[in-house]
Amino acid sequence: MADLSIERAHARRGHRLIAGVDEVGRGALCGPVVAAAVILPPEWISVRRPVWAGRATDSKLLTAKARADLFGRILAAAQAVGVGRCTAAEIDAMNIYRASQEAMRRALDVLSVMPDAILVDGRDAIPGLPMKQEAVVHGDRKCISIAAASIIAKVLRDAIMLRFDRQAPGYGLARNKGYGTEDHYQALADLGPTSFHRKSFRLTAEPTLF
Repeated sequence: MADLSIERAHARRGHRLIAGVDEVGRGALCGPVVAAAVILPPEWISVRRPVWAGRATDSKLLTAKARADLFGRILAAAQAVGVGRCTAAEIDAMNIYRASQEAMRRALDVLSVMPDAILVDGRDAIPGLPMKQEAVVHGDRKCISIAAASIIAKVLRDAIMLRFDRQAPGYGLARNKGYGTEDHYQALADLGPTSFHRKSFRLTAEPTLF
């Protein structure tokens, strides 16, 4: 269960505004990679967090209803929220790893306040930033700040994929959110890729041996 122990460790080092950062959509065949940066109220760390914040975790582990509820609560409570994304064309141009880092950098760039420290989900820090960073493996399951960023990014990316589904029916994007499901691969075989698809990704299913 995610908690604030990592944030508290940074607060003891003098960091007051701590941003959790995460991205969603890295493994999809279609659509953007979306990142969010969330700075929670400092008093959550030093005094007490609200009970509902304890439900925040990796967005993939939550139902759509739970994500929507937490999304609204996080937006209302957070000190600052920033969102960044890289399109399918940008992913093709720079590769998914660099695009994911760029989306996270863009999310941080639009925060209304500058964080003192950054907690990043995964193994790698974001290059070229002046403030202290800590990469946290499975951070969205350990750290409420990162979990909050995961939820914001997931809800917004899902909304983008619903819009793409209306613009390009037949690929099941409202269901699969751009990931490589059997029906998505079949639609690609029947219809070909859209402008939303990542041309640098394998867009055909792996052959099955019987």
